[in-house]
Amino acid sequence: MFFLIPPLALLLERFVGYPPLLTARIGHPVMWFGWLIAYMEQRTNTASRTASQRKLAGVVSLALLLLVALAGALLVQQVTRSIPLGWLLEMLLATPFLAQKELGRAVEAVADALGISLAAGREAVSQIVGRDPQALDETGVSRAAIETLAESTSDGVVAPWFWLVLLGLPGIVLYKAINTADSMIGHLNERYRDYGWAAARLDDVVNFIPARLSAVLVTIACFFMPDASPSKAWGAARRDARGHKSPNSGWPEAAFAGALGFSLGGPRHYDGELVDLPTMGNGDRRLGRYHITRALTLYTMVLNVLLGVSGLLALTIALGA
Repeated sequence: MFFLIPPLALLLERFVGYPPLLTARIGHPVMWFGWLIAYMEQRTNTASRTASQRKLAGVVSLALLLLVALAGALLVQQVTRSIPLGWLLEMLLATPFLAQKELGRAVEAVADALGISLAAGREAVSQIVGRDPQALDETGVSRAAIETLAESTSDGVVAPWFWLVLLGLPGIVLYKAINTADSMIGHLNERYRDYGWAAARLDDVVNFIPARLSAVLVTIACFFMPDASPSKAWGAARRDARGHKSPNSGWPEAAFAGALGFSLGGPRHYDGELVDLPTMGNGDRRLGRYHITRALTLYTMVLNVLLGVSGLLALTIALGA
């Protein structure tokens, strides 16, 4: 029955999510990774070390993180696969590593806030992006929210699901540990350029297939959304993804942009510095609350398609067993 874990985990997390009470009491598994990453970084990424020493410290710290994550996941899996109905417990333990519900809620909060005021929209979007919120007009706030939705569809939903299907509980746990490390230390600034090198490179590797799979899922989802274009979604992904600074993020972003007929990317401010990024899609650049709502509708269709694919995989395994 372990083949039922991926579709049931998707279903449970999408409609129930991670209980806020648990977050308040014990935190979230991703938070646990974050605490360990921060602890090691503060003690090993010191200014007194050379660039090569910081790079080595980052490699060792990442290896320790993954060793702890893998050991814990394998221990839990050994227990769940030795007790009656253990697969249900394993499914419950896999759900926190998916982010369907929280991602949709966070992006919807930006749309709702924009309905109140631009200031409220800036405050809401600052919770999910790193760019300077005060430099954003309504289009900037909307674009930031949609870009986050598109990118996180891949690394927050599709990628963890992919590694859960491929390697079970250890796969999704290891992926989330890598992705958390990249989000915390995989930056190209003075502090993390060397120390976070290994985390950033490994994150690129584990997201390579899921990012492209995400573009495929967006394309398929367009067939279930009357005002979305499957051909433009896939065309934009193939044309524009390679221009993105990330080898992976451009695929879901360009697919969303092409599907919905507007443009993402372009210049934005980080820590007071203007960063000029390539454009994804070739449609309308004036975006607002309405466009966020359309993107959320497409996101829902993508989740439906992913659940369907996961269910078909489980059925195929069941029939072949």
